[in-house]
Amino acid sequence: MAQNNNTPWQRLLSLMQLEREDIYKILLYAAFAGLVGLSLPLGIQAIINLIQGGQFNASIMVLIGLVLIGVIFQGILRFMQLRIAEDLQQRIFTRSSFEFIYRFPKIKSEAFEGYYPPELANRFFDTMIVQKGVPKMLIDFSAALLQIIFGLILLSFYHPFFILFGVLLVILLYVVFKFSVPEGLQTSLNESKFKYKVAHWIEEVARSYESFKVSDSFSLSSKKNDKLALDYLNARESHFSILKLQFFKMIGFKALVTGALLIIGGLLVINQQMNIGQFVAAEIVILLMITSVEKLILGLENVYDVLTSLEKIGQITDLPLENQAGLTPFSNSTDFNLELQNINLVYDKSQRQVLSNISFDLAPKQHTYIYGPSGAGKTTFLKLLAGLIMPTSGQFYMNDHNIQNIDFEHYRSFVGHVLPNNLPFEGSIRDNISFNNPDITNEALNEVLEKLCLKSFVKSQPQGIETIISTDGQQLSYTISKKIMLARAVISKPKLLVLKDPLNEFEPNETEQILSYLFEESQPWTIVVVSRKAIWKQYCKRQINLINGKLDA
Repeated sequence: MAQNNNTPWQRLLSLMQLEREDIYKILLYAAFAGLVGLSLPLGIQAIINLIQGGQFNASIMVLIGLVLIGVIFQGILRFMQLRIAEDLQQRIFTRSSFEFIYRFPKIKSEAFEGYYPPELANRFFDTMIVQKGVPKMLIDFSAALLQIIFGLILLSFYHPFFILFGVLLVILLYVVFKFSVPEGLQTSLNESKFKYKVAHWIEEVARSYESFKVSDSFSLSSKKNDKLALDYLNARESHFSILKLQFFKMIGFKALVTGALLIIGGLLVINQQMNIGQFVAAEIVILLMITSVEKLILGLENVYDVLTSLEKIGQITDLPLENQAGLTPFSNSTDFNLELQNINLVYDKSQRQVLSNISFDLAPKQHTYIYGPSGAGKTTFLKLLAGLIMPTSGQFYMNDHNIQNIDFEHYRSFVGHVLPNNLPFEGSIRDNISFNNPDITNEALNEVLEKLCLKSFVKSQPQGIETIISTDGQQLSYTISKKIMLARAVISKPKLLVLKDPLNEFEPNETEQILSYLFEESQPWTIVVVSRKAIWKQYCKRQINLINGKLDA
């Protein structure tokens, strides 16, 4: 996985920087709500002092009315915070979804080495934790902190003793955050790691359900899940032990402070250093502050979840992207001249050299057939030509332009390919072929359907070309799926066609018809094909043997 020096805290700050305007509003409303909230203890203090006079007069009613207005106004401020928080949640979700959609097609193929991209996409579900957790942090933590700050300021006017109480409170919060938060975050990250391992195994069993249906008599699926679930439970228990420690610290502090303040407050009243109204108000403020401290400490689990989720999302957003800038030198009238010089390709993780000292050139409309034993690097070579992976060393030129200086999307727009990982996605047949390209006309689409022997299949579907096919084309036959992929490759009339076993298992008459179409003189493309079907040799004048990553012309 990509290495990034950003800590979870830095990721959180980056997110908050994006939403700083709304965060300022939430904090501002929290400050006003905190100030208004002081009307409750101050109002009660004044009401008690008046009641001690033995009369229920208009002044008491006015004070009660002011307290009620303060409570209502505080509620309105809280609702305004909730409205902003809801907008914030929606933006976090939307931004994350578009970031994942934007990044996955543009992440360097080498970055996926050793990983299963659909499993990595599961990190998107951490977005829901972030979108719920960040507003909760902002609202609850800001309210709690401001409640503590305003409460300490108010209490300091009652008696100097309460200043000492404030110092002890700050020390407690420092001890909790300093000595348990880093460990709590680390155990949360470990818990999340094992959670995804369990999810990945469930996904694997679901993906290969037919294999497990037939062959799982020895309960491999359950045994492996048992081990993974046990690892998760151990990690969860380690995390809970941190939460438990924090909770016990909070209970001890709460009991100590409540008892001490009741005793000392009572003594201050007895010694007439406070009146009964001030005592009641001080106790209300202190209870509110203790509740705020409790909210801060119990809210740490939410903080851990948010930070962990940001780190998991970062596993995707940190993956290196392909160059998104570069030259766009080609047009539909441009002929493609391709040249490779001393190309080497080594897989980063295994350090296995797949291609070695490859020198190769392609002239416009040239047809090349590549053959060789399994594991020789043929598919990797095709991916290289298609611009899906980059060489470790050597030079790759297209019309004398180094491909590293060309916009990759621009280059690929002139390349069509049928490779092992090309599969239908969930969408209409039209979308699977045209990718919503507005330049593709119905006439062009119908021509391709006819030439690739797809027209009868499309006509047999209940909604024709608009029929929705499922992920990986699961309800389609192998040959129909291949034809759709081939139609996708040729529909935009690319300059280069890169094909791996495109006609396997096709009927002989279909094979002949499709080959005749692909090799028509009027077609604009250069063809490079890898296949075990000998019929390709009849159409490709150039034939090259690839052995152990080396070309043998």
